[in-house]
Amino acid sequence: IIYPTYRIINNNSYVYLYGRLENNQSFLTMHEFKPYFFIKTSDLKKAEKLEKFESEQTNFLNFNREQVTKIITNIPQEVPKLRKSFEDHDIECYEADIRFEYRFLIDKKIQGSLDIDGEYESSETVDRIYKEPEISPASHKPTNLKILSLDIETSIDGKKLYCISLYSKNYERSFIVSKNKFQNTVSCPDEETLLQNFQKAILLEDPDIITGWNVIDFDLNFLKNKFSKYKNIFNLGRDNTPSKLKLQEGFFRDSKADVSGRQVLDGLSLLKSSFVKVRDYKLGTVAIDILGKGKLIAHEDKSKIDEIYKKDQKLLLDYNLLDAKLVYEIIHKSQTLDLSIQRSLLTGMPLDRVSASIASFDSIYLNKARERNLVCPSGKFSEKPSPITGGFVMESKPGIYDNVLVLDFKSLYPSLMRTFNLDPMSFLGKKKEPNAVKAPNNVYFRNEQGIVPEIISTLQEEREKAKKQKNELASYAIKILMNSFFGIMASPSFRFFNMDMANAITHFGQYIIKLTAKKIEELGYEVIYSDTDSVFVDPKVESEVKAEKLGKEIESSINNFYNDFIKKEYKRESFLELEFKKNYLRFLMPKTRSGEKGAKKRYAGLKQVHGKEEMEVVGLEAIRGDWTEAAQIFQKEILDRIFHKKEISNFIKKFIQDFLEGNYDE
Repeated sequence: IIYPTYRIINNNSYVYLYGRLENNQSFLTMHEFKPYFFIKTSDLKKAEKLEKFESEQTNFLNFNREQVTKIITNIPQEVPKLRKSFEDHDIECYEADIRFEYRFLIDKKIQGSLDIDGEYESSETVDRIYKEPEISPASHKPTNLKILSLDIETSIDGKKLYCISLYSKNYERSFIVSKNKFQNTVSCPDEETLLQNFQKAILLEDPDIITGWNVIDFDLNFLKNKFSKYKNIFNLGRDNTPSKLKLQEGFFRDSKADVSGRQVLDGLSLLKSSFVKVRDYKLGTVAIDILGKGKLIAHEDKSKIDEIYKKDQKLLLDYNLLDAKLVYEIIHKSQTLDLSIQRSLLTGMPLDRVSASIASFDSIYLNKARERNLVCPSGKFSEKPSPITGGFVMESKPGIYDNVLVLDFKSLYPSLMRTFNLDPMSFLGKKKEPNAVKAPNNVYFRNEQGIVPEIISTLQEEREKAKKQKNELASYAIKILMNSFFGIMASPSFRFFNMDMANAITHFGQYIIKLTAKKIEELGYEVIYSDTDSVFVDPKVESEVKAEKLGKEIESSINNFYNDFIKKEYKRESFLELEFKKNYLRFLMPKTRSGEKGAKKRYAGLKQVHGKEEMEVVGLEAIRGDWTEAAQIFQKEILDRIFHKKEISNFIKKFIQDFLEGNYDE
């Protein structure tokens, strides 16, 4: 499914699913479907006195195990009106905020891919249109989506459109306002003709995904305004609906384009949401970092675009087309689109919403709740009364050490949720039940298999399977999703947000990391630092081989302890897994800048990786962007000399002399 949406026809609601079939044809399925939500059955008579609606008895329960009734409407717009009327009279509504088309997909248990069985017709813009076909979930991973990259060139003052280039697999075409003729280019007498030819090309090429660099905020926004200027409908989609843009400001907020039947995925946003590290987000820089090649005209020479258009239109077209091609190649080489597809299949989110972590979790949780005949509360924004408790960070013991062992808990917060059943469905608050799990912040959870532990268990199994199959993208997609779970629980926008529930996770985290340090010290080893999910141990041995052996022994001892401790104290199975991660051959833990106390989240160590020495620096000036290169060069050399027990004072004197003589002015 590329694009789920809905249409209202004769006051009835229809879910439209646009997509691409295995045989490369485009499809549209159309299903009549009625919006609905739930209220408690005990509130039904009260509700019937307030409004007119259709209702249906169910075997579903809310989290308090109370019977609920389905409230059915004709069109989605009626749901918020009914909800407001009910809530104004203290009638709680359940799942009244779920988007209509997602509600349909949840009911059909479809997450991304589907099987379609039925008769079909054709149209000018869609190869197969199915009306009321049988549909069911499928595990198909698409490899044939049509991607089209778009780039425009305008005058420096932003008033004139010079040219547009489109690039795809086995397709490249440019459009220019010019009397001259060029290969693979449509020359147009004016802007309006160029726009019309461009629009025809999009409809003919029929992409599933339109991409580009900053393509929504700049390219499409500019084109939309030009279409408006010439009083033409801005439509790049698979029906006659005008395409819309929702522009956002700020680095962490992405603009959206609503192009019927297609997705617009900005190459820049794909990189950010996939956590790809680059020096900066200029297309030229990213192209060099990922592809090893740059743009035809450097960023600083863009001021000459007007001059190039007048004197060398062939150069401008080559530059324009290359920019479109670079974006296409970047999203393929970086595998960011493939990662988005994996995330979509995992969560059921459309491709343009896979980075919406709360909505992604919501989608999975609602599906799992439905399997248990449970309905979830409606989402509502809550205020955070106070900040969430953070992880425990121990004040370090500063010094220079040999053979420091680092042991980490694998996926600590997800493991805590699974071990102690920290789950919205099971949350009891201050109410105690027999065998309930008591969190360190004095709230309780039912001792059962909750939905979150089930989700984490399934995801961890899928991740192990992906690793065995060497499917790094699937493994990474699952890791991103699981790592987002605590942040979601701690967000006021989360459907189940509750400060006590969120704090239960971090309080358990603090309790476990402190208990781990205590148990390691009981084994006779000194813990010099601990940080949220890891402990740093000084075993006081000179041999690297002996240190590594001790690391494995500590790992085994602590994991055995938790297996017994969790079973005895909480009557649950432990999913906590401490892992010996590395041995720093030499390790520096500095003091704070202002005193004798040990620093936090600032250290450096020397380790062996595949037989080669490697220096690792955390939080120190050597890796921070707010310090100069000179400071970084200086500190790295100092650290290297400390780790290799080399002379230091002469180096410092020589560095200062070179510095004062201007040798580091760059």
